[in-house]
Amino acid sequence: MADALLDRLRHITSRQNSLVKELRHASTQAEATSDGYIAVEGVRVLEEALRSGLRLKAVFFAESALERARRLLPQIAAHTETLSLPDEVFRSCCSTENPQGVAALAKLKQFPTEDVLDAPEPLILGSAGVQDPGNFGTMIRSAEAFGATAVLAGEGTVSELNTKVARASAGSLFRLPILHMANADIARKLRDHNIRLAATSSHKGVALDEADLRGPLAIFVGSEGAGVPKELLGEVDELIVIPHSTRVESLNVGIAASILLYEAARQRRRGEG
Repeated sequence: MADALLDRLRHITSRQNSLVKELRHASTQAEATSDGYIAVEGVRVLEEALRSGLRLKAVFFAESALERARRLLPQIAAHTETLSLPDEVFRSCCSTENPQGVAALAKLKQFPTEDVLDAPEPLILGSAGVQDPGNFGTMIRSAEAFGATAVLAGEGTVSELNTKVARASAGSLFRLPILHMANADIARKLRDHNIRLAATSSHKGVALDEADLRGPLAIFVGSEGAGVPKELLGEVDELIVIPHSTRVESLNVGIAASILLYEAARQRRRGEG
């Protein structure tokens, strides 16, 4: 049975193979291929892509990861290309320092922006320039965990096509809408859909436990260095402060977003303000 499974693999040795080149470009450049596929890396990430029903163009296994291939191949549709690569060729296609020997080209689901903004009682987590892929992935994971309807990536935010974002999101990237807007358009666009704007501030604003996070709402967090840009702060309806010890200058942005979303979920669940 094991050999029959591995017979599905097409052995490729050339770095110039078209699928190998697509994987390398998508992974190292954090860009989609010309036909819209992104790179995903790692066993768990691939399993989440499969569980989320993503369309896979090709799945790649390093020769040293054939045991993992035996476990994963039964989950992969027969029409999907499956390839084995020499370890050195596989490593050349990956952006991670220590790849697990498993990667794929997957197509993210598409969510029309208008449909997302018109959802009943939308709760949107906004990123105003979060650049660390681990933090952004954590934000996406928490957004799904606490019932947010979407994540909005403003200017300067790391691309969700970065393989580290997918890994940190633990698969939430494959299920949650990620919207993109220019900072100058955010307030107008959201208000057109009757969505209130809030943002975190480190020094002034309403304490989180006193803020009303019910109803259509978008909450923005900024980069740990610069915070939310002034032009966006000037447009928000409410500034929110997360009370914490003065011995700590600020919270990690992924942690701050998680705390905000937890409180929003609590209020919406209990109908409290």
